[in-house]
Amino acid sequence: MPCRKTTYPIDTRSDESTRLSPTLAPRFRTEQQTIVWKGQDEASRLPLTDLWEHHVTTSNEQQGIEQPGEFSGLVAIVTGGSSGIGLAIADELARRGARVAALDLAPQEGVSHHQIRCDVSDSASVEAAVAEAVAHFGQLDIVVNNAGIGAAGTVEDNSDEEWINVFHVNVLGMARVTRAALPHLRRSSSAAVVNTSSIAATVGLPVRAVYSASKGAVLSLTRAMAIDHLKEGIRVNCVSPGTADTPWVGRLLSAADDPAAERAALEARQPHGRLVSADEVAGAVAYLASPLSGSTTGVSLAVDGGMDSLRPRIG
Repeated sequence: MPCRKTTYPIDTRSDESTRLSPTLAPRFRTEQQTIVWKGQDEASRLPLTDLWEHHVTTSNEQQGIEQPGEFSGLVAIVTGGSSGIGLAIADELARRGARVAALDLAPQEGVSHHQIRCDVSDSASVEAAVAEAVAHFGQLDIVVNNAGIGAAGTVEDNSDEEWINVFHVNVLGMARVTRAALPHLRRSSSAAVVNTSSIAATVGLPVRAVYSASKGAVLSLTRAMAIDHLKEGIRVNCVSPGTADTPWVGRLLSAADDPAAERAALEARQPHGRLVSADEVAGAVAYLASPLSGSTTGVSLAVDGGMDSLRPRIG
């Protein structure tokens, strides 16, 4: 069926285009755009905003013009952001347009983001790091509380000191960073906090008592923070990865009597038959942090290959 073309002029001296969609308006900067209707009758027309998006995006791609990312103009801090899942998160947010500060106890060479040394178990260190990030970028919109430590053992295997240390980093660390960031987040129209929880918060994993307890606390803290700051326009969510292919898991596997067999067992434990990748977790965090997810708050997003909710048939 032939298509009918209609040309609509845009007056670039006014903000008339913003009446279509605030998120699309910055892209309407040409003198005119061409809309191509599908079919010839009124009922077969595509929605106007869809046609604008399709035409302008296609036109820009043909001209080699890079589209602004959904995080364009926003600033994020990612704790534990110099390696592993944290670095993957920082990379993904930056790829989508954010400016990122990687807060880490051990900044690494070769990391492209603005790195700041930060010990999340120390309030003074956290306050100084958040202040430095805001001073460097001039604002703060997104906090990703990713820094954490692991621990193995049953409830009787870990000392009081080990329990305290894990909670100081995994739980209180998130509270410290968020507390320091809140005055800045309140000034943002796209404020979001994303905490890294774990499958261990909802599924009983063997020999992970203290770690599981800390991640269960993260899940509860996330929901408490979400309701406390809802009316301030600050969204709070958490991501709950399954067993991920990270340097920490790699060290655990290396210490096993049979690393290959241990890895196979970890992969088999997850319904989709493999470890979760850091990039997959990063993609989930980006969704939760995105200004496009304005109605998503108080959510725990599982990235676990179905481990939390699926029960595959064995054999």
